Amino acid sequence: MNLSMLKPGEKGRITKIGAIGPLKRRLMDMGVLVGEEIKVEKIAPLGDPIEVTIKNYNLSFRKKEAEGISVEVAK
Repeated sequence: MNLSMLKPGEKGRITKIGAIGPLKRRLMDMGVLVGEEIKVEKIAPLGDPIEVTIKNYNLSFRKKEAEGISVEVAK
């Protein structure tokens, strides 16, 4: 399952970051790391962007970026 499939309010744990090169480095610098818990806060009406909370701060991802982040749903 990827991050874009989660609904607002759902939590997940990052299992894989599919981005490569500078984008992957930038995501990792912002705290998007394997094993971190991530919660979807809001999704824009057309599905892009997606606002998430990770490490007590909010980030917004484009839907394309969110599709590259694999998560397992946390209970």
